[in-house]
Amino acid sequence: MLNSEKNMPAADIDKQTNANWRKSGQPLLPILQQPAHEGYNIYPAHALGSNKIFKGYDSLAAWIATQQVVLIDGYTGIFWDNIQSSLDTILAEKGLRVKWHTTASAMKEEADIQQLVAPFIGDADGVWGTRTSLVLTDFFDFKKLSAIQPDPAYDLNIIIGTGAALTATGSPVIYMDIPKNELQYRMRAGTALNLGSRQSEKQTEMYKRAYFVDWVVLNDYKQAIAPRIAVFADTQWGDTLTWISAGNLIAGITQLSRDTFRVRPWFEPGAWGGQWMKNHIPALPQEEVNLAWSFEMIVPENGVIFESDTYLFEIPFEWMMYFRHQYILGKHADIFRYEFPIRFDFLDTFDGGNLSIQCHPSLQYIRQQFGETFTQDETYYILDCKEGAGVYLGFTEDIDPAAFRQVLEDSQQSGQPVNITDYVQYHPAKKHDLFLIPNGTVHSAGADNLVLEISATPYIFTFKMYDWVRPGLDGKPRPINIDHAFRNLDFTRKGELVKDTLISSPVQIQQGHDWQLWQLPVHEQHFYEIQRIEIETLVSFDTHERCIILMLVQGTAIAVKTDNGEETVYQYAETFVIPAAASQYTLINKGPGKAKVVQSFLKHDHPVFSTISL
Repeated sequence: MLNSEKNMPAADIDKQTNANWRKSGQPLLPILQQPAHEGYNIYPAHALGSNKIFKGYDSLAAWIATQQVVLIDGYTGIFWDNIQSSLDTILAEKGLRVKWHTTASAMKEEADIQQLVAPFIGDADGVWGTRTSLVLTDFFDFKKLSAIQPDPAYDLNIIIGTGAALTATGSPVIYMDIPKNELQYRMRAGTALNLGSRQSEKQTEMYKRAYFVDWVVLNDYKQAIAPRIAVFADTQWGDTLTWISAGNLIAGITQLSRDTFRVRPWFEPGAWGGQWMKNHIPALPQEEVNLAWSFEMIVPENGVIFESDTYLFEIPFEWMMYFRHQYILGKHADIFRYEFPIRFDFLDTFDGGNLSIQCHPSLQYIRQQFGETFTQDETYYILDCKEGAGVYLGFTEDIDPAAFRQVLEDSQQSGQPVNITDYVQYHPAKKHDLFLIPNGTVHSAGADNLVLEISATPYIFTFKMYDWVRPGLDGKPRPINIDHAFRNLDFTRKGELVKDTLISSPVQIQQGHDWQLWQLPVHEQHFYEIQRIEIETLVSFDTHERCIILMLVQGTAIAVKTDNGEETVYQYAETFVIPAAASQYTLINKGPGKAKVVQSFLKHDHPVFSTISL
């Protein structure tokens, strides 16, 4: 088994099947761009032109050989021993005497690190922790780190491992990165560990530690050292990599930040998951038992793919924000800085089950309990559904909070089902309906829906109260969080008030000879707007210095043209972004019949904006 801290020799990686070093039903990103095909593209790539991306250790070693001291830094979960062994063999063949220094040897003892992170990871077996205030240097023994010095007796000194850029600060940095989905697949296989850990734990505990500690620390560190990085490398394939110079990467990011782009989506099964995505996206593995989520644009865990000479290179999305957040967010850049504020994702319950009965934390609660800056205010846009599908939303008029809590607790103890519609309303759903879910609202998507969830970015703070007495995919009950929920539920959202305030009624606000713009009113707590554009041929709009996230929700394909004059075509159900710096965009219907495009963007102003401190 591979291990990111103490790996087997590089040659042995090639003998491993995917199941041994990554655990997922999803395939690896192809290292070469695949032929174009019709329909939804699971590997959207953005062309950089020729001679920008390079493959393999041979080409990277040739670049390294021109230096005297090189710092090979990177994220947690990187197979450091494999990288060192591969490069060392090639450099030795070039006749270079190389002195290797490893930052892992300068880490604090594991027990000390566990004590360091303990205040931020919550209760054992709990779901949530608190966003850390630690920085990367806290994980190192300063004396050991300071002792890592280049040895002039060698032709080349290479300092390798997370934190390498903390040493020999005048030397060039190669940054080894990995997409968050692949990092999690390695964690599930036990081949990627938490920062400073020496052994694998339960995947849920590792994810919690990663979300609240590791990713916070390492993303802040990335941002701090970004100006020093000379080369970026994508290491997701395990036995090889692709790489790019910092100048070419920044040029590519700058181009996208003035035009239009898609992030790479990824997909996960779940207890309630359905079959819509498998049936409508043929490139997805059909052997998956179901697919519950598509991370369409949940950017803390999405990447962006670039292409050159058919080679693919993926960066985690945060690099887009570190280099060009002002281009992307425009007038809201100073408020949100490097945090992308809106997310799009799919919830697939076609031929599946109901989501849990749940709610999300209030703004004050998420800040005090979890250290987040803004909260999880959501909406459900019904992209598709079967006859009879619906959404659970809001309480019945005669709700008795104490009785509701008692029946939930009794069910949790006894395993007996609850007649949930005695307490929670069920609303029939049809295509293009929009249901509003401000924080504190009881809700659930029912079976036989394909929900486009449009929300503020936080995405893991779901307080489940009732999960239909079913196990998760691992055969074990999923966590129930009745205490958290009842500290946040708004019991005034009940009866007719729910239909009046939580089910959006579209209003046409603009029209042309063959297009209409519809406002889909949201709740006053939502800091974003939602609109639907209906087009026969084409229509143009200004960004008004706002970042706009869009999806084709009816039709076969839509083209986007910005100031660069080129058309980019997006398919049905694909999410794409128009950055603020694009200034204006034209949508061109490429299919028969009327196209419908949903778009979301931040409100011009909102009370929460003045309270955000990032």
